[in-house]
Amino acid sequence: MADDAGWVVAPDGGRPRGRACAHLDLLAGPGAPLPGGPAVCSACEARGWTWVRLRRCATCGHVGCCDSSRGRHAYDHHVLSGHPVVRSLASDEDWAWCFVDEVFLVRGA
Repeated sequence: MADDAGWVVAPDGGRPRGRACAHLDLLAGPGAPLPGGPAVCSACEARGWTWVRLRRCATCGHVGCCDSSRGRHAYDHHVLSGHPVVRSLASDEDWAWCFVDEVFLVRGA
């Protein structure tokens, strides 16, 4: 499922019929900057915790730590705000995750 911004739902071998995402329009176009503040998980920082990876909300730009981190603050932000999509901030990753539709989103070919 491609959209104008070039994002698609990643293939999933476990779901041969595929999945869809109703939130592709939240993702910026290729090369566009992500909205938001500093690349730190402020909730972890306030507690003196470290994080594994950071995720930025595609709706408001909130930065939170990933599910492999102690705080899982990106997921907490989704639960509290209802914002569905986060993008990875890791320099070696270029993907997004939709919490609502439970799919990885990658750049289309």
